[in-house]
Amino acid sequence: MLLLRLSAQDLLSLNSRRRMVPHLAARWKHFRQTDASLSERTAWAESLVELAKDLIEAGRGNVEMIVECAPTVDEAENPRDQRLIDVVLAGHHPETYRPSFQLVELKRWSTVTRVEQATAELVHVPGIFEPKRHPALQLREYFELFTGDKGPLAGHLIECGGFTYLHNATEESVRPLLAAEAPMGPYARTYTKDRRDRLLSDLRTHFAEAGADSAAELLLKGMNLRNTPLLDAMIKSRGEDTVFQLRGKQKEVAEDVLGRASLILGDPDQPSLMADDRRAVFIITGGAGTGKSAVGLELKAEFEAEGRTVKYASGSRAFNGALQEHVGYGDKEFKESFAYFSNFVTPPEPPLDVLICDEAHRLRDRTTNRYLPAEQQGTKPQVDELLDASRLTVFFLDGSQTVRPNEVGTVDLIENAAKGRGIVPARHELTDQYRCGGSDAYVHWVRSVLGLTEEALGPWTPDGLMHVEVADSPEELERIIRTEAEAGASARMVAGFCWPWTKPQGKGTKRWLEADVRIGDWHRPWNADSTSWCENGTVPPSRIWSVDPAGINQIGCVYTAQGLEWDWCGVIMGEDMVRRDGHWVFRRGKTRKDPETGAKRVAVPGSFDPRLRWKSLSEEDFARCVRHAYHVLMTRASRATVLYSTDEETQAYLKAVVGDVHIHGLRPTWDNLPAVARVSHLPRPKGKRKRQRSRKKKQNQSLADQRPLF
Repeated sequence: MLLLRLSAQDLLSLNSRRRMVPHLAARWKHFRQTDASLSERTAWAESLVELAKDLIEAGRGNVEMIVECAPTVDEAENPRDQRLIDVVLAGHHPETYRPSFQLVELKRWSTVTRVEQATAELVHVPGIFEPKRHPALQLREYFELFTGDKGPLAGHLIECGGFTYLHNATEESVRPLLAAEAPMGPYARTYTKDRRDRLLSDLRTHFAEAGADSAAELLLKGMNLRNTPLLDAMIKSRGEDTVFQLRGKQKEVAEDVLGRASLILGDPDQPSLMADDRRAVFIITGGAGTGKSAVGLELKAEFEAEGRTVKYASGSRAFNGALQEHVGYGDKEFKESFAYFSNFVTPPEPPLDVLICDEAHRLRDRTTNRYLPAEQQGTKPQVDELLDASRLTVFFLDGSQTVRPNEVGTVDLIENAAKGRGIVPARHELTDQYRCGGSDAYVHWVRSVLGLTEEALGPWTPDGLMHVEVADSPEELERIIRTEAEAGASARMVAGFCWPWTKPQGKGTKRWLEADVRIGDWHRPWNADSTSWCENGTVPPSRIWSVDPAGINQIGCVYTAQGLEWDWCGVIMGEDMVRRDGHWVFRRGKTRKDPETGAKRVAVPGSFDPRLRWKSLSEEDFARCVRHAYHVLMTRASRATVLYSTDEETQAYLKAVVGDVHIHGLRPTWDNLPAVARVSHLPRPKGKRKRQRSRKKKQNQSLADQRPLF
């Protein structure tokens, strides 16, 4: 947890526009679930700014200031109990050039007196009733937490120390803090306003002029705010033991599911002599980027390692396709472990041990498919089919990602279906943000922009975790996204479904795409609505558009983006959602035929999503689906989102709510990123691959291999 990460010069720039304290107060309230006190706000406005000014004066304006930071990756059960250090300064040591960190306690005390003559560990501060501990004692605890076995800096070769800064005090007025009996250690230095020259000198001693961003990235990685992208993690693990670092509530959810499974399912190597019909259901909710898929895939790997029968089901072709083709290429067993909700019309016999249902908000009322024979069409609610399919069923869902009118997956629906079978579901909620650079502020800002929350909307406040900007044209948006993709970042362009979508024209691999997305003279095709390659193998099929390098040449939509992420994402807002008189207005479009090509073109701007054109669809449901679609599109990036609206008034609104974001060094282009943050994404494996057997199977085989053959 942290509230803000900016260089000293960027923090002062933000403060000069009176946006620093409101941002910190809003983040404080979100994480701590209580308002920041007047004392806390005043400390930010005074002490934090004084420290930033001192860094500038010392010629160290690029040193990163990580504000209100938790010293351990373990979350407190009660958010109000989370211990936060005022500031962590991050940079590089000028001599060793190791990452260098200074832990800082900021105190506005102007005078202190000793409580007991024999010790300086307790002092009295005028205006504060209870005695206060010497700040160095706090810093010692923080130092041990940051650098200890579970700390974010554990295992790294670094320089680390700390100090207390009392910018209102003189050396004489806080003499007990400087006495010979005061705590000692690399974290126990104390500076006052008349020791400022010493502070400036020490800042130069501890920090070089450049390289601070790489040290900050190291700390953010240690705090799990720079997670390994899901597909890369799966490729590294070959789809077996995933490399996700579950933390906090994620870990609690996984442990609860695994613990219940051992009670319900028993030992897979020692099946019960009598049939056991006991069942369990878990409902896990969480917004975009809270790690639902990471938990689900970790559970899948754990259950497979135990030898359980398990399938991972989803309602998303894009998500399943990316995993099957990019991770499980050449591995039939891996591919078959992933399924769709529609695959369980006929329940498996015997039932699966475990069925993990990701994106369960996409459940349908019934399983229907015009391409399937009658016997494969559902006759009962789809949720019942899934519950019939396994003994332990885990549902992950986010109510803000329902983008089709026939998606009925809700907590109540699943809970009622389970209770109808005599099962009381266990419920969990994931709240910590791991997508969008770990910027919970950005996710809340997106929800405010789209009107999905009643929270007051202010201009976007750069927080050092996520970047957002508005392009002036589709050409500029494409240039930005292409530049990052060519440099090495993962990047895609997506858009609202505001243009007709033509199926590939022609035959075989020579089929070509119509440039349906047309904004003035800028014309680009949607991603191919195809299961095979087009244009002589240069255009990928829809299932791998999100991960194949050639996907940068087409525009994706919510159906090919949901569940996935990239470093940079360019989002084009069409005229299905426009700003008028301070409110959002939602429109349905109409087509015309191009007299020259015969292709459908826009006659009346608006939505062309065929799933939202049902006459029975109410205006309220139409608006909900469009809002949710843009919520999905605007939360696909892990570092930067670039926005553009085809509507002039909406474009002006976006520029107003994004505000002035041109702060030094905050645009996370590939060239601007420090080396530690330039993690190239892994290519799709080539050739045939076969996963290793489960741990238990391998152990049993190992024992068998050790037995004599005679």
